[in-house]
Amino acid sequence: MEYFAGSYDVIVIGAGHAGIEACLASARLGCKTAVFTINLDWVGNMPCNPSIGGTSKGHLVREIDALGGEMGKAADKYTLQSRMLNLGKGPAVHSLRAQIDRREYSQGMKHTLELQKNLDIRQGEIVDLYRLENGEWQVKTKLEALFNAKAVIIATGTFLGGRVYIGDVSYESGPDGMFPATELSKALKRLNIPLRRFKTGTPSRVNRQSIDFSNLEEQDGDEETVPFSFETEEAPKNKVCCHITYSNEKTKQIILDNLDRSPMYSGKIEGKGPRYCPSFEDKIVRFKDKERHQLFIEPCGLETEEMYLQGLSSSLPEDVQLAFIHTIPGLEHAQVMRTAYAIEYDCVDPTALNATLEFNSIKGLYGAGQFNGSSGYEEAAAQGLVAGINAALKIKGEEPMILDRGGSYIGTLIDDLVTKGCTDPYRMMTSRSEYRLVLRQDNADVRLTPIGYKIGLISQARYDKFISKEEMVKAERERIENKSIPLTDTLQKIMEDCGTTPLERGCKMIDLLKRPQITYKALTSVDDDRPNLPRAVFEQVEIAVKYEGYIKRQEQQIKEMRRIECKKIPDDIDYSSLKGLRLEAVEKLSKIRPENLGQASRISGVNPADIAALNIILETL
Repeated sequence: MEYFAGSYDVIVIGAGHAGIEACLASARLGCKTAVFTINLDWVGNMPCNPSIGGTSKGHLVREIDALGGEMGKAADKYTLQSRMLNLGKGPAVHSLRAQIDRREYSQGMKHTLELQKNLDIRQGEIVDLYRLENGEWQVKTKLEALFNAKAVIIATGTFLGGRVYIGDVSYESGPDGMFPATELSKALKRLNIPLRRFKTGTPSRVNRQSIDFSNLEEQDGDEETVPFSFETEEAPKNKVCCHITYSNEKTKQIILDNLDRSPMYSGKIEGKGPRYCPSFEDKIVRFKDKERHQLFIEPCGLETEEMYLQGLSSSLPEDVQLAFIHTIPGLEHAQVMRTAYAIEYDCVDPTALNATLEFNSIKGLYGAGQFNGSSGYEEAAAQGLVAGINAALKIKGEEPMILDRGGSYIGTLIDDLVTKGCTDPYRMMTSRSEYRLVLRQDNADVRLTPIGYKIGLISQARYDKFISKEEMVKAERERIENKSIPLTDTLQKIMEDCGTTPLERGCKMIDLLKRPQITYKALTSVDDDRPNLPRAVFEQVEIAVKYEGYIKRQEQQIKEMRRIECKKIPDDIDYSSLKGLRLEAVEKLSKIRPENLGQASRISGVNPADIAALNIILETL
């Protein structure tokens, strides 16, 4: 029998990476919040790769942290191995990646939720939700408990209508053998929410004791590690070694001989899979001429022997998986502990949402994470943070937080989703941003900490520390602008060792740092009055000096973009009544409901002539 169990300001459905950030943000902003999860033992679970960060994803984690989110701090606490990627390229694409202790991370995040004021964490499956006459929402659990809320955030990950595929075998399931959320899908369809099917997958796990490491290439962590969180004072230590191996012609042949048994190729899987993280059989088909594929063997934790086979995601039958795994060097006798699988799930067309991640036509209902069509823990956490913040701000009667493309990767991620939509699971990449030299991971605090402080997620103590760092950066910039370094044999030797043109006379230190080959480290012996400052200060000064011209150019582009974004479009505008717009433009604009002219210009199917006509119309309103 149904019974009324309580009221909240915000209810979050799901306690994965999106749900965690959403409920913490809401609770920390003073809203009475509840988060529901099917199984409390799997809060913050990493059903796929037990790692956080990576190319562009490291930027997202830094931005989450700069706004006051939790992921970066937790990742630092449970790091097994830390590496900075892309150091051979420019600073715009330097990205931090850490191998994480999977179970420790999950338990730590659960404890964080348990300790959070204003937050109730509950085990329970939400099977229905509906709008009440007073505008609030009511959710119903499988045990028939009813809860009211002013706002609901859906962060269901891959649980919603989840179905696992392994060869000819398929069954309803969430990730890692969890129960799926099937009834909730039906409830969302009754609300006319536009759902579609996406697919993702995960590789096998094997027992460390059954791996032959003798001929495998070792992959160590960085000698000098860097934390994700700007609050972490002691950088994480490397505790494990990862290994690299390769597939071969035998591996390829086994897969090609069994493609007819793959649910992907037999048509059993209808959902669209991730373009940039394909299954191993898909890689074999796409790149038939490639003799081998690189694979990574990574630990799942310190207290487990499970090893993750990165790059070996598959939905082939179990016997085929065992056969091709045993052709790979080091894995000839590997004992498979968990079989790889593909999982198909329901998600929303994100163009039904606006930039706050609230539904355009369903007020008080928000979406976050893989429910919105994205992939990845980091993309999910970023959206959860934004949804949680905006739900709380709306309840408190305050202005929403809308991040734009010129200020963050989070803004780029959300703008891409709600404006352009996605036809396959969306993955953030540095190439998706037009302004990536400005949106570096090292300056995420500069860009976003003032916003987090204004909202109320950054404490006064942390903000004071940020201001102090800014003052140190400014003072160090002034020092190198004024510091003259005389021409000496030592300086000329530095020029020679760095492979740059010799000097004819002494010069300012800033002019030396402008040279691509010269670094702070190289100038240590001639920089006798260098202050004892944090590494991050020198990093920001050096990047700003070396790329000053390019940065100024991008900042001017951002300024122009924001000028266009300032041209707001009325919420109630009737595009079908406007003259000068093509039929396709009317359809797309009516569906997506852009908030400003800039967003309208990024909608597929809306061309420059439509924008020009809309601009003229807006001038007359």
